[in-house]
Amino acid sequence: MNFLRNTGDNHSSGEIRSEQNAHRRQEDRKRILVAGGAGFLGSHLCERLLGAGHQVICIDNFSTGLRRNIEHLKRSNAFSVIAGDIAEPIDLDVDEIYNLAYSASPHYQADPIHTTKTCVIGSLNLLELAARRRARIFQASTPEAPREPNVQPQAESYWGNVNPFGTHSYDRGKRCAEAMFFDFRKTQVGIKIIRIFNTYGPRMRVDDGRIISNFIVQALKGENITIYGNGSRTRSFCFIDDLIDGFVRVMASSPSMTGPFNLGNPEEFTIDELAEQVVQLTGSRSKIIHRPLPINHPRQPRPDISLAMRELDWRPKVNLSAGLARTIRYFDGLLAGADQTLTEVV
Repeated sequence: MNFLRNTGDNHSSGEIRSEQNAHRRQEDRKRILVAGGAGFLGSHLCERLLGAGHQVICIDNFSTGLRRNIEHLKRSNAFSVIAGDIAEPIDLDVDEIYNLAYSASPHYQADPIHTTKTCVIGSLNLLELAARRRARIFQASTPEAPREPNVQPQAESYWGNVNPFGTHSYDRGKRCAEAMFFDFRKTQVGIKIIRIFNTYGPRMRVDDGRIISNFIVQALKGENITIYGNGSRTRSFCFIDDLIDGFVRVMASSPSMTGPFNLGNPEEFTIDELAEQVVQLTGSRSKIIHRPLPINHPRQPRPDISLAMRELDWRPKVNLSAGLARTIRYFDGLLAGADQTLTEVV
């Protein structure tokens, strides 16, 4: 059954690719499938791959991905869009596959069954595609796959502290997907697995419930900035450009480097420090208020990135102030004349 349809409007790629990459040797040019390519992470990855001279196929069911994220990429004749769901069978001629198709918090809670299907059946479909096409395949996983860390910082070797009866279909699905990837490795499929720690930047959804987007939107709208707890808890934040650079380095690494690799920024800031930076950079008059921390609030792990530093020569370069400034400019433009509603996830 071929349910896929191409919805891309292909135009000139001159504004997408540099002159140098436009003359890339044909044998170096790859056909790359990005599942979830219209999302926050996926759209940045598609842009990076197009800029490197590759042919990019974006597949997205647009349940959380946004068409506006990829509208500018349609100017390239090397970019195409498929409106489809990876939980359904798929067959394409590709050299590489990036699996970024998932609904993160809070959206996965709206349909936990579909979340599990995307993580498990969707990953299986992409792995089978990789096996048929002898394609290398990349899995975007989460530090929550081990779940509820009781060690800090969290290394890739940490086995986790799992509640098998919990309500987090996203975490359970990612655990199963990681296991399937290693099973397919035994059949000579080239796999790459990374675990993404808190990432932020332009093209985040206004309603994604993440702390940085919530703080920025509240500040731009002149609303109180809400902090749960006393503000002394710490978190680390990785800018999107650094994360995408890590993606590309992992995919290009030697076949023996399967991962998982932790990708994130280990530098920590308190929640109060983050809120104060947002207020300062936006010039907002918002007040910072504190509310009680919910019972059983999950801890946010800090990444141990020593493996990525050693094997990939990768480390974050964008500091928090610079990344926040670019993210604020994006949201400022997005909110101009719009009435957006926040979903709070603490």
